[in-house]
Amino acid sequence: MQGSPKLIDTLNALLADELTSINQYIVHAEMCEDWGFGKLHDGFQKRSIDEMKHAEKLIGRILFLGGIPIVSNLNKIHIGDVVPKQIENDRVAEERAIKSYNEAIVLAGELLDYATRDILVQILNDEDRHIDELEELLDQIDQMTLPMFLSTQVE
Repeated sequence: MQGSPKLIDTLNALLADELTSINQYIVHAEMCEDWGFGKLHDGFQKRSIDEMKHAEKLIGRILFLGGIPIVSNLNKIHIGDVVPKQIENDRVAEERAIKSYNEAIVLAGELLDYATRDILVQILNDEDRHIDELEELLDQIDQMTLPMFLSTQVE
């Protein structure tokens, strides 16, 4: 099936976002592991794996639509040097992803490509969950103070 070139370009832009997020999350995960914050490591790693699954879905859809997945494009990766910066950088990335997925969902609907739209909605739901988790962590830091919060992240 030959899909809309505009939609394929949009899917490739989303793919670049996902590939960037995979890298950002995994670096944050490994930094937290190195610092001894196993619970934070596990959360970052799980979100990285979720982003890999999103990338896989996007690649499959791009191929189905007759496009070529571009896996060599990455956006700027924002690595935090301390835990609160890591979480905030990831929250900002999720916020951008949510905006981009909402726009892509509208485009897919306008093009009457409801199968692509459904895939994008599934991914959007995961991104909503990710931002909720990150905002929860930031709220915990705010309410507990950073030292107390970090003491709860050691395994």
